[in-house]
Formats: sequence, structure tokens, C-alpha cells
Amino acid sequence: MTKAQIGTVIFAVALLFAMYWGCDRKPPEQEAVERSRSLVVESTDISVLRDEAKEALAPAELGAVLELEASIEQAVADSVKVERFKQISGKWYTLGYPAIAGFYAQQVAELDNSEEAWSIAGTTYSIAVQRAADDRTRSFATGRAVTAFENAISLNPDNPANQVNLALIYTENPPESNPMQGVQMLLELNNEYPDNVYILNNLGRLANRTGQYERAVQRLEKALSLSPGNGNTICLLAEAYRGAGQTAQATEFQERCREGQSQ
Repeated sequence: MTKAQIGTVIFAVALLFAMYWGCDRKPPEQEAVERSRSLVVESTDISVLRDEAKEALAPAELGAVLELEASIEQAVADSVKVERFKQISGKWYTLGYPAIAGFYAQQVAELDNSEEAWSIAGTTYSIAVQRAADDRTRSFATGRAVTAFENAISLNPDNPANQVNLALIYTENPPESNPMQGVQMLLELNNEYPDNVYILNNLGRLANRTGQYERAVQRLEKALSLSPGNGNTICLLAEAYRGAGQTAQATEFQERCREGQSQ
């Protein structure tokens, strides 16, 4: 083989590697999924969160957790593992560590792979996002909640509740690249499901949070007309009326809110 031929072969191989590694070979659908999964780049690890939590537990609490962990290791059948994961998830939640509870709820969902299980995992992580005392736990729970709700949606795309909950995660911890993503998702859902009380309540809550009380009143009054006894709507309306300067209505609904909470 001549030097020219050798050079040609080397160039061809180099070009092949450049095309394989340097070119974008992913279909648009896969790119969209990977962009959606970008939040799952975690700032901490579950083992770190769990070890730190264990150090803060009282001896009796730690003993209960270790006993549940041992029972999981001894489980063989998936059905038994699911029950043990549920037990330890509930224990960590009771102890005040919803991010760790969410991790074990996620283990249930990975074995069960049902919409309900993924929704429970996502909801548990959502509570962790709201209660997180530090950014790394908040980021960890956010990414996991997004994944859980997306899995629930993929199993039942026609249930708007999971889509609303996914949107709420983005409102609780907005992506830097699109701070309004959660609100935009809720508004799109409201257009698709204009009579959904859960969506209207959450739009009302966000309007209260941002001081848009007149808009909150409008959405919440519609929600109340659709579900007159909805306690969540009543309490949100008390806040909206107060912010909008409608004192008489605020007083009335605040009393109704207290009565509902006391029952």
C-alpha cells in the first residue's frame, strides 16, 4: 500500500469516528426526553441524605429504621419487598424526612410500575421540595419528583392530576432556563380542562402568591361554583378576598375556612 493510500485510509477512519462521536445522532423525541430529564442531575446522593439523617435520630428511632432496612435485605419476593419499602417510606416520612421517604416510595414504583405508585412517589418528593431546608435536598427532590410524575403521565396521559403536579414542581423550583414553565403548563392545562377544580385552585393559589388577587378571585369563584363544598377553594378565596380588599367576603370565607378545618 502506498503512502497516499495509507493516508486515505487514516483520513477515512478519522472521518468515520468524527461522524460517529461528533454528530448528533439522536431523534428529536429522544432529545426532548433527555432535556426533560436534565433536572435529575443530582446535587447529592440518597446515601448521603440517609446517613446524615441517621446521625440525627434518637436511638429508638434509629433502631426502628435499621430493623426495617434489615427486613428489606431479607425479602426475596417482589411483593414482600413492596410492602417493606412502603413501611420504611412511611417511617422516614413520620420522622420528618420526606426526601428519604420519597426514595423508598420510588422503590415501590419501580417494582409495581403503576400510575398510582409513581404518583405517590412524586407527591412525596413534592412535599420534600416544599419542606427542604437546603438547596441540595431541594434539588434532589425536584429532579426525582419530575421523573416520578413523568412516569405516571406516561402510564396514564389522560389523567390531568399528574400533569398539574408536574407543573407545580416547576413552580416550586423553577428552572433557570424557563422560570415561567410551571405557570405556562398550568395555563395550558386550564385551557384543556377549563372546569377542573384542582387546576383552578392551583392557579388561584399562584395568583394569591404573586399578589394578583382579582385574578385569584375570578378563578376561585369559578372553582367554588363547580364544587361548592371544596374546603381548599374556600380557604384560598378568604385570602384572595382579603388581598382584593373585599373585607366582608374575606371575613365570611375565613370563618367558613376555620369551620371546615375544625371538622
